[in-house]
Amino acid sequence: MAQSSSTPPPRITEAEWAVMRVLWELEEASLGEVVRRLDHPDWKPRTVQTLVRRLVEKGALAVEAQGRDFRYRPAVSQNECQMDEGRSFLQRVFDGQLTPFIAALVDKRQISKDELQQLRDLLDAAENKIHDKP
Repeated sequence: MAQSSSTPPPRITEAEWAVMRVLWELEEASLGEVVRRLDHPDWKPRTVQTLVRRLVEKGALAVEAQGRDFRYRPAVSQNECQMDEGRSFLQRVFDGQLTPFIAALVDKRQISKDELQQLRDLLDAAENKIHDKP
């Protein structure tokens, strides 16, 4: 079960994100399953074990003993973590401003036509929500 939205999700390092992505996809897994799914050429099982332990300590993963095995599952949602990370990035790099970030992507041609259309659709939907409010 994901933690409540009133508590911010824990800060997750880049390496921990890789582990969390596997567990968000699988929903629950043993350490061995996570190791096999990651298939990271530079990581030994001990490295993954350390990352999983840190994520448990941070409260990002829940752990349950099943016999001699341990099962891990996300204790925070992927969406919560993505939103928190996005807010943090925007605050650090763009002083909390979304428009300069999007402008930088567009200016440097780091955004595809499909992504631009998706953004237009999102903005149209957001504008409709604003106009539909009583």
